[in-house]
Amino acid sequence: MNGTNGKQSDFPDVALVPYPVIVAATKGDPDAMKIVLQHFSGYIASLSMRKLCDERGNVYFGVDEDIRQRLQARLMRAILTFRAE
Repeated sequence: MNGTNGKQSDFPDVALVPYPVIVAATKGDPDAMKIVLQHFSGYIASLSMRKLCDERGNVYFGVDEDIRQRLQARLMRAILTFRAE
C-alpha cells in the first residue's frame, strides 16, 4: 500500500510526508514540523478561504488569516499528541 488510495501519482515524492519526518515532528523537531506544515499548507489555505468585502463593498475570496493560524495550531497540537509506533 502506497498511501495514494489506489490512484497513480505523477509526483510520488510529494504524495506523502516521509515517516522519519513524521517521527521527528512528533518529538518536537521544529524543522520536521515546518516540513509537515508546508506539506499541508495548500489544504489549510483552501479550508481558510472566505468571502470577504473591501471598503467599497466589492466581494472577493481570500484566505482568512485567523482561521489559517487556528488550523495550523490545531495541526501542530495533533502532531505532538500523535503516537508513531
